[in-house]
Amino acid sequence: MLPALSYSLTSQAQRVNGYEIPGDEQPRIYTTDNLPEGSEIEQIIWSAYRQVFNEQQILESTRQIGLESQLRGGQITVREFVGNLAMSDSFRRLNYDSNTNYRFVEMCIQRLLGRQVYSNREVFAWSILLATKGLTEFINTLISSDEYLNQFGNNTVPYQRRRILPAQAQGELPFARMARYDSYHLSQVNQLNRWQPLSYGVSDRSAPVYRKVLVAVPVLAVGLLFATLVLTAAPQ
Repeated sequence: MLPALSYSLTSQAQRVNGYEIPGDEQPRIYTTDNLPEGSEIEQIIWSAYRQVFNEQQILESTRQIGLESQLRGGQITVREFVGNLAMSDSFRRLNYDSNTNYRFVEMCIQRLLGRQVYSNREVFAWSILLATKGLTEFINTLISSDEYLNQFGNNTVPYQRRRILPAQAQGELPFARMARYDSYHLSQVNQLNRWQPLSYGVSDRSAPVYRKVLVAVPVLAVGLLFATLVLTAAPQ
């Protein structure tokens, strides 16, 4: 087993204590410390999906119904819910299988620890752990680390820490960025014919073709078999 590679910490924004007055730019914290009920627990579940999968990967196929039920019933903590989302087959398929270990490590540190990587050496250190012990052990190590527990504990959904600093003219960009259009920009895009709205009335015309193929293939196979038998039984 290779020893863990050491790396030095750098002075990033999340390592600086904050004294600013909370505003719109500050992250909203979703936690079960206040014993949420009803719609509040649903917001916590949604925020966990958004943090782990990002908006573009929140699909019906990525939902983990069993884990949601366990969280609603208090059988697992938010930390365990987040960790199991990151260890799910959907997350593996969408993120681990389609990226290099280096990129996957960077994504997991952003989404689970709420910060950017310190350096390439940190990426190498976590990549060695990922390659030698596997995805499950890698995720468990992240969510069991002192950094995770000190920042989020067992009951808080991870979030991007200290993205905005009052002393800076421009803060750190969000990890997950998607285009946002208001009504004016939508109208401009529509005038340029660069926006094609989705049509929900599109029919699948391939089904009749498939049915014909399913019928034709067995018929041709039987015909060839019959012709072979006739030629074999015919006198030479």
